[in-house]
Amino acid sequence: MTKPPPSSRGSDYAALSREVKQRGLLKRRPGYYSVKIGANLLLLAAGWTAFALIGSSWWQLLTAAFLAVMFTQTGFIGHDAGHHQISGSKRVNNLIGRVHADLLIGLSYGWWISKHNRHHAHPNHVDRDPDIADGAIAFTQDQARVRSGAYAWLGRHQAWLFFPMLLLEGLALHVAGVKAMLDRSGSRDSRTTKIAEAGMLTAHLVGYLTAVFWVLPPVQALCFIAVHQGLFGLYMGCSFAPNHKGMPMFAKDDKIDFLRRQVLTSRNIRGRRLTDFALGGLNYQIEHHLFPSMPRPSLRHAQELVRTFCARHDIAYHETGLIESYAQVLRHLHAVGGPLRPELEY
Repeated sequence: MTKPPPSSRGSDYAALSREVKQRGLLKRRPGYYSVKIGANLLLLAAGWTAFALIGSSWWQLLTAAFLAVMFTQTGFIGHDAGHHQISGSKRVNNLIGRVHADLLIGLSYGWWISKHNRHHAHPNHVDRDPDIADGAIAFTQDQARVRSGAYAWLGRHQAWLFFPMLLLEGLALHVAGVKAMLDRSGSRDSRTTKIAEAGMLTAHLVGYLTAVFWVLPPVQALCFIAVHQGLFGLYMGCSFAPNHKGMPMFAKDDKIDFLRRQVLTSRNIRGRRLTDFALGGLNYQIEHHLFPSMPRPSLRHAQELVRTFCARHDIAYHETGLIESYAQVLRHLHAVGGPLRPELEY
């Protein structure tokens, strides 16, 4: 664990926030998102149109790969809606988010919002950040030490298995969303929302499976689903993995101010507009965590301001290339699995 710095500097964030607001970087960008959403829907529709026109053919595996890319891009729009980046209206943002997540790609928007908000509040905080909860991957050595059997074997080799395991991430997200829909806890309003969300998830699932098995024979249909969902999960995982994995982690009771909590636990990825597109703006993870509602196209303009501010206040600002970020993630996962490997390795 990283020892937290002094937490008595909360006013630093207020000063940075004033600079950001003065630059107009928090203003909504309706023109950008209108074009972005429209183009994304056209490409998504083009992918499914090509699928219908090609018919029974192994060339459909290329269509599956294209649709995996478009599903992830659609997910990025749902992510922006969830952070209220698109509209000043919560209702409009939630509508856009549910259509893109539940209906178009079959992921539970409500489940994701709850999980992602907890992550943003406590990034890389053990027992608080759901993204580093113990599961298939161990993120701390304490999690690794208590493993046994197949989980211990998985922990020993998790650095090698990380990217192959991402091929199952799409399926895992679908399953988590369905489980959330089956949970009957919550208020009457939340249950009503769940029913509406369940309707969209069901519509997606039925429509997806009907289209695939109607157009393709069973073996091709199963291969199409495997390639599509596998690459979707891989692309999603490769987009989110560099953000925090391998960055400093804090114990549950560590006290640290908001500014340092967000900056020290986040990693930016260098690149130009192609990187911005491919990673959905998540390459500006530091700026995104500091200002979650900042529209995606404004993040690149906020970067130099934030980086300069951090240098002025002696706050470590971490930025690296995409390949090196994956290397850092894998080194971290390998180190975490250390207690589960033979003593000869030490």
